[in-house]
Amino acid sequence: MTVQGSENSSRRGRRSSTMGGMPLNDMPWWRWRSNVRSALHMLSAPAFQRDVWLAGVDGYGDVTDAVYRLVEDTWLDHWSAEKYVGTVFRDSQEAALVDTAVLRVLRIMHQVGPDAPVHAYLDHADWPEAVRAARDAHLRLATGDGDDPEAEPRSLEVLRILTRSA
Repeated sequence: MTVQGSENSSRRGRRSSTMGGMPLNDMPWWRWRSNVRSALHMLSAPAFQRDVWLAGVDGYGDVTDAVYRLVEDTWLDHWSAEKYVGTVFRDSQEAALVDTAVLRVLRIMHQVGPDAPVHAYLDHADWPEAVRAARDAHLRLATGDGDDPEAEPRSLEVLRILTRSA
């Protein structure tokens, strides 16, 4: 998957070298999980999408940016989240829910294009199904982490602060 940068993007620079096609990355598992959770949270919240993405509020990225956070470091656009059970994901149920959300969202992205305006995603006939899948995954991961799944999505700046090396 190729995604384009945006002004409010969480996208980082070039990847490190690879091993067996997967990038060697010094990003710890909890950062991967934080990025996946952030993306799922935004993708699962229709009010957020309307009030932030459609309204063009700065600091949260866009749909493409959320998809990037969902798949880029984990390569979930290339293989199953099951590969990360025991590291990024707690169990096969978390992984299955994430896989479902990834597939639903990527199908739409491939149909409308990564540079499509927000309304192209939100108006897509399959968007409600993608939102439901993201919501199911978000609820499971947030609850598993002891977080309030109903809290508002965090800005990209807050995500950067939370994922700084400890």
